[in-house]
Amino acid sequence: MQPQPGLRGASLEAIETPALIVELDALERNIARMAAFGQQSGMRIRPHAKTHRCPAIAAKQVAAGAVGICAQTVGEAEVLVEAGITDVLVTNEVLARGKLVRLARLAGQARVALICDSGEGVAAASRAAAEHGVELGALVEIDVGMGRCGVLPGVPARELAQRIANAPNLAFRGLQAYHGRAQHLPRHADRQGAIQEAAEAVRETLGALDQAGLSAEIVGGAGTGTFRLEAAAGLWTELQPGSYVFMDREYAEIEGAVGQPEPEFEHSLFVLAGVISRSETRAVADAGLKSLSGEKGLPLLRDVSGAEVIGLSDEHSVIVPAPGSPQLRLGDRVQLIPGHCDPTVNLHDWILGIRGGRVEEIWPVAARGASG
Repeated sequence: MQPQPGLRGASLEAIETPALIVELDALERNIARMAAFGQQSGMRIRPHAKTHRCPAIAAKQVAAGAVGICAQTVGEAEVLVEAGITDVLVTNEVLARGKLVRLARLAGQARVALICDSGEGVAAASRAAAEHGVELGALVEIDVGMGRCGVLPGVPARELAQRIANAPNLAFRGLQAYHGRAQHLPRHADRQGAIQEAAEAVRETLGALDQAGLSAEIVGGAGTGTFRLEAAAGLWTELQPGSYVFMDREYAEIEGAVGQPEPEFEHSLFVLAGVISRSETRAVADAGLKSLSGEKGLPLLRDVSGAEVIGLSDEHSVIVPAPGSPQLRLGDRVQLIPGHCDPTVNLHDWILGIRGGRVEEIWPVAARGASG
């Protein structure tokens, strides 16, 4: 791990750049708003840790009422359980024996589940759980339009659920019905249409399960871009949003239900950078592609009116001022809103929690690089 870029009590000017910072007031408001939505709508909230990879933030989500936490990899699940999270769902197929053994060991410490879309996956998970004398929960992933993993809805999903129900040391927990492609569709109407189609797949599958005498304790899915739509459908029981805690450029630019960006969640995550070079036409800050993700577009500047980032390289971001605006000066600090928060977090060892312009919390990104 790299040294901490700042100390508790330090001002923003004293933090070594580039650094990943979180405005704690905004983060806490975001967590509270999602928790309140769950309470008002009767939906269980199981936030996704692939966004923050940070047990301290997961603990805040659980304290606010989350029923558990999602992980995308066994490595993330290990970090969460080690930190005291007692209910983890791995929202990914796990097939390799070594990873399943690690997952089975975790099931001795916490309630652990994974998702399956093949008979081979069911058999492998059953063997690992039986060898370690534990029970693993298992959900059937159905393809609701994502076009990635998942079995066909309806009868194929029911047949796989029956295999889980009959497999030693596995417990059938329900369905995973996540439509990731829908999350970032810019138009609200397009997201709504995608989730309506997903709901038909879920409805068909629940009907098939009922015919076989099986019930789904969990119907999981949804993300920051569509969680209200899944809740309104009346079929999902657990929502799995991740990015709402931080937000990023991509999510901020999607259209809300009335034609405007969704206002309820705030940007709380920023990459703090320092201006290290300047000319009459541009300034250059010391945060580039090794400090923030660029695959979803260039970062936005916070509180620098009219200026924009026009390019990223490994260690630099090039900033141009708005016409007639003053140029940034050498040594100035800027805060960059990344295009995509999840991979940006994975580039850093530490998150500095800021309140009132000073460092209040220092959290390790404990699951950084835990891709296995």
